[in-house]
Amino acid sequence: MPTPRTTVRRLPNRGFYDRETIAAILDEGLVCHAGFVADGQPFVIPTLYARREDRIYVHGSAVSRMLRTLAGGVPVCVTVTIVDGLVLARSAFNHSMNYRSVVVLGTATVVEGEEKVRALETIAEHVAAGRWREVRGPSANELKATLVLSLPLDEASAKVRTGPPEDEDEDYALPHWAGVLPLSMVAGSPMPDPRLPAGTAVPPSVRGWRRPRAG
Repeated sequence: MPTPRTTVRRLPNRGFYDRETIAAILDEGLVCHAGFVADGQPFVIPTLYARREDRIYVHGSAVSRMLRTLAGGVPVCVTVTIVDGLVLARSAFNHSMNYRSVVVLGTATVVEGEEKVRALETIAEHVAAGRWREVRGPSANELKATLVLSLPLDEASAKVRTGPPEDEDEDYALPHWAGVLPLSMVAGSPMPDPRLPAGTAVPPSVRGWRRPRAG
């Protein structure tokens, strides 16, 4: 159920609060932005993330200012946005975007032990499905140097816009082109590391890379 902080007030018909919609958008997205305040200064930091069940995970260096700040119990706002198309109207005023977004509010906690390893696997698999099984896992020193945080999806909402432009009635007679220009994330050709031995095959996680499509 929405809370007063997650209720969509601007164009409320675009708000969604069901777990299925929220999870699907989070699973398709690749980068989140974490907003927080440290020493009176607001920061918004982009970072990789991943969802498993009813929580999302972020990770990074154990000396990261963002992660150390959030680990101290500072409230955080995490957002994920997927742009599906440019909505081009007959008037400049009514231009828009088709998008799907999620806002998560809460307090993050540090993840340790076996859950920490599972969280790192979840993040790797979110970035490229199957990659965790194709590479060396983290060493004890690498785990020590990495901080992983968990944020529950207890307070979250989604906002979605779809469809064509919404022009003023008198503008529909104008001769200007209007419609939607679809956008999507598409992978290019893999570029091997210069130090990769000749003949090394491109693994399935790279060869078949794509983002899962929400909905």
